[in-house]
Amino acid sequence: MSAIKSIEDLFIHELSDIYSAEKQLARALPRLARAAQDPELSRAFETHAEETQGQIERIDRVVEKLDLRLKRIKCAAMEGLIEESREIIDSIPEGALRDAALIGGAQKVEHYEIASYGTLCALAKLLGYKEAIPLFQETLKEEKATDEKLTKFAESGKNQEAAATSVERKRA
Repeated sequence: MSAIKSIEDLFIHELSDIYSAEKQLARALPRLARAAQDPELSRAFETHAEETQGQIERIDRVVEKLDLRLKRIKCAAMEGLIEESREIIDSIPEGALRDAALIGGAQKVEHYEIASYGTLCALAKLLGYKEAIPLFQETLKEEKATDEKLTKFAESGKNQEAAATSVERKRA
């Protein structure tokens, strides 16, 4: 990590980090869509992939409007979360249990993004970057909506279906 000596340095670091995170996620979401058995869940991952492209474009607009230079860093947190999803796909057979694990992993990602965009909103306000705030707020709203959608998937029976499948396997 390069030296962070000011609040603006912190802002640029956080923005660079989430930019890397979004780019990594954009590459990973199609794999999650293919790995999901439930067609609705698969479509949700595909929709989020499209949404993520729009979020990357918003970051590009912020960078342009504020005339910033992003740091070339790799978001280690997102890298780890994506690696967890690979492990889920590789170690859990296709079906309800894998879908439940994918939902949980995707929610971890959303919570990371919600925290990141909340931080960026706060820093942008502090720095007086008024043109960036609505763009971050729009993305924050999308991330929260995706998290809610994932919660509904889990609560609508996906986790119960996974539990029932697990119980059936134990009895067999």
